[in-house]
Amino acid sequence: MSTPAPAPDSHGTPVGRRERLLLAALAAVLALVLLVLRGGLQPAAPLEKLARQSLDLPIALADGKPTLLEFYADWCEACQAMAPAMESIERDHHGELDVVLLNVDNPRWQPEIDRFDVNGIPQLELFDASGDAVGRSLGARSRPELEAITTALIAQTPLPALPGVGSLSSLGANPTNSGAAMAGPRSHG
Repeated sequence: MSTPAPAPDSHGTPVGRRERLLLAALAAVLALVLLVLRGGLQPAAPLEKLARQSLDLPIALADGKPTLLEFYADWCEACQAMAPAMESIERDHHGELDVVLLNVDNPRWQPEIDRFDVNGIPQLELFDASGDAVGRSLGARSRPELEAITTALIAQTPLPALPGVGSLSSLGANPTNSGAAMAGPRSHG
């Protein structure tokens, strides 16, 4: 029995084992380059990574730790700019603070979007360790601002005086105006 002769190349010479291995290696390298160029090997963006590892909001609000809830969107440049700082906050204060991200473009979160009256992003909702709302932050925040907010939440101290950050309080019945209707935030009466 004889072994078949190697197939000839375009010049009529047989293609040897070495050449086939070289072609296979070249094909593997080209496939890897194509995968990298198409973004297949890039790590998840900070927003996506944080959102995937977030606790469900009801669990976060009930676990005895303060919670920082961010409403965001993938296309939001301010949210993207703030994402590395949020990732650092989550990493540096893991175990002391829950960081929860909800994407406003996901219809699953519409009840929360309505509940917290989200009409701009990024919007942070701030909760104490009992799960009670204690403040809100509107707009992008720098790393030092996020750290100041986080420190106040963990220490259970008043929120820092930053533009766009406010404490929340419950509105009780006004004893001097007990029968009067309350004006809405858009009324000018």
